[in-house]
Amino acid sequence: MKERGGYRKLRSFQTATVIYDATASFCDRFMDKRSRTVDQMVQAARSGRQNVAEGSRAAATSSQTELRLMNVARASLDELLLDFEDFLRQRGLRQWGKDDPQAREVRAVGKQLSDQAERSGYAAYAAWLDHKDPAVVANALICLIHQANYLLDQQITALEQQFVEGGGYSEQLARARIEKRERNRTDPSDLADGEALACPLCGKLMALRTARNGKNAGSQFWGCTGYPKCKGTLKLDEASRSDRKKA
Repeated sequence: MKERGGYRKLRSFQTATVIYDATASFCDRFMDKRSRTVDQMVQAARSGRQNVAEGSRAAATSSQTELRLMNVARASLDELLLDFEDFLRQRGLRQWGKDDPQAREVRAVGKQLSDQAERSGYAAYAAWLDHKDPAVVANALICLIHQANYLLDQQITALEQQFVEGGGYSEQLARARIEKRERNRTDPSDLADGEALACPLCGKLMALRTARNGKNAGSQFWGCTGYPKCKGTLKLDEASRSDRKKA
């Protein structure tokens, strides 16, 4: 089973925390507090951070929830990115290019921070985030948002690959249970409760699987653990009827 939590060590969470704190400070210093945009920016920054944490907490029980929350975090930071770009454009302030010396300095700090640097994260960027010029602060935050989005993209890609290869929580749980039953199969009492599903073609145990392609993509079914040699399957409702008959 996958581990849950540990989000405080994630570089994406650490960077999102710096973004959240710096955004709250930026809005307090440079924007009209009566503006609806202030609330939207702070909430977007908070969402980016909180959803990374919530996704990490959900990792052990739902890969799909973890993926969904990481994508929500990514979308929230994209929204915040546009707000900072709008701030610069609407005031005629220059946005740093990718190769601007200051942009490169901000990126360099991110590369130097270790996995244990969450408590010193903001301090590492203070020269830009506490600057009296709002253009410098906004540009630095844009750089940080790009860094966080890059880290989240890597996480999302890895999670998608893990889901394709290992399945979701229910599939992993069923697989672990089947492996245990296979190890204890010499003990008749282990299979006496009528809960183990046998393949209708070859008699081997069946595993809960998720269809990847076709009209039933995303739906679950029971497939023979002897696949690909045996292609026996059962629909979930068929398996339920089989259990009732055994009972």
